Amino acid sequence: MPRRPALSQLRPLRLGGFRLLFFSTFASSFGTLLAAIALAIDVKDRTNAGIWVGAVLVVDFLPTILVGLTLGPLLDRLERRKLMVAADLLRAAVFATLPFAGNAGQIVALAFVAGIATGFFRPAVYAGVPNLVPEDDLPNANALLQTVENASWAIGPVIGGVLTAATSPHVAYWINAVSFLISAFLVARIPARMLQSATALSRGHWTDVKDGFRAVVESRPLLAVLLAWGIAGLGIGGISVSEVFIAKNTFDAGNFGYGLLFGAIGTGLVLGSFSSGGITKRFGIPRTYGGALGLMAVGFGLGSLAPNVWVAAACCVVGGTGDGVAIVCNALLVQHGARDEVRGRALTVLMSGTMLVQAIGTILAGALMPPDGARWVWAFGAVSFAVAALVGYALARQPVSRQTAPVEVGAQ
Repeated sequence: MPRRPALSQLRPLRLGGFRLLFFSTFASSFGTLLAAIALAIDVKDRTNAGIWVGAVLVVDFLPTILVGLTLGPLLDRLERRKLMVAADLLRAAVFATLPFAGNAGQIVALAFVAGIATGFFRPAVYAGVPNLVPEDDLPNANALLQTVENASWAIGPVIGGVLTAATSPHVAYWINAVSFLISAFLVARIPARMLQSATALSRGHWTDVKDGFRAVVESRPLLAVLLAWGIAGLGIGGISVSEVFIAKNTFDAGNFGYGLLFGAIGTGLVLGSFSSGGITKRFGIPRTYGGALGLMAVGFGLGSLAPNVWVAAACCVVGGTGDGVAIVCNALLVQHGARDEVRGRALTVLMSGTMLVQAIGTILAGALMPPDGARWVWAFGAVSFAVAALVGYALARQPVSRQTAPVEVGAQ
C-alpha cells in the first residue's frame, strides 16, 4: 500500500537528529515572534516616538546583513552545533536582561545583540539540514522547518500582544529566554557529525568572505536565489509597508482590515510551506520555484484590483501560499548548489543580499507612496514577482547534483 502524502511529508521527523532540530526551531521561533510584539510595545510606551519603534524593526534584520557581509565564514570554520548552542545561550541572556533595561536605547542595543546571534543561528540550521536527512526527504524536511517558522509568525505575535496587554512586556521576555534555553538543550543533543560533514580550512578571513561571494556567483542555483529572490524582495518590501495603507485608506477597513490582510498572508505562508515538499517532488525545483513566484504575482496582482478587503484577503492567501513555497525552494537550491564546507557562508551572503534589497523596497515605498497609492505599490510588487518567476525558472533549470558527503542516518 503506498504511503499517504501527509504521512510521507512527516517522515523526516522519524530521524532523531532532525526531530531535535525541528523542535528547537519551533521553540526559538515561537518565543522570538511572541517577544517581537513586546519589544515594539515596550519601546513605544517608553518613548511614544516612531523613530525608536523603527529602530527596533531595523535591528531585526540589520545584524543578519552584517553577519552575511563580514562574518559568514565562521559558519563553515566553526562547529555548527557549538555555534548554534552559543547563539541560543546568548539570546537567552539578552532576553533575561531586557526586563532590567533602563531606557529605549538599552532595549535597542540588546535587541541588536540578539539579532547578531540569530544571524548565525538561522543559516546554520539550513546549512546543517542536508546532513541530517536523506536526499529524498530533503524537500519535506525544509517544508517542515519553514512551516513551523511560518506558524510561529502567524500565531506568536497575536499571543504576544494578548500576553503583553494582560501583564507586561517583561513576561514575554522571560518566556523567550526560556525558549532559547530549551532550543540550546535540544541542539546540544544532536551529534556534531550529523550537522556538519566537514569544517572548512581558512585561507584568511577576508579571502574566506570572498569565497562565499564566489560560491554564489559561480553556482546557477545560488545565483537563481540571489537574482530572483532579490527582484521579488523589492515587491515584498513595498507590499509590507503599503499593507496598512491599502487596508485603512483604500478599503476603509480600519485596524481590523490590516489584521485580516496580515493574517491572510500568514495563513498562505503556512499552507505553502507545508505543501511545498510534495509539490517540489512532483514537479521539480525549477518549475515549482517559477510557479510559486508566479503565484505570488497572481495573488498580489489581483489584490491590487480587489473591490474590498475580503477579496483582498483571499488574494493574500493565494500570494502568501506562493511565498511559502518559494522560500522552501530557496533553501533547496542553496542546499543542492553549495558544498557543505561553503554552504554556511553562501547562505549568509544570500540572506544579507536579498534582505538588503527588501529593505530598499521598503524604504522606497515608504518615501514615494502617497497615502492613496497602495494599489500601485501592490501592482508593482506583482510585476516584480512575475519578472522574478522568469529569472528564477531560467536559472534554476541548470542541472545540479548535491555536493555533500553521504548522509549519516545511523544510531541516533
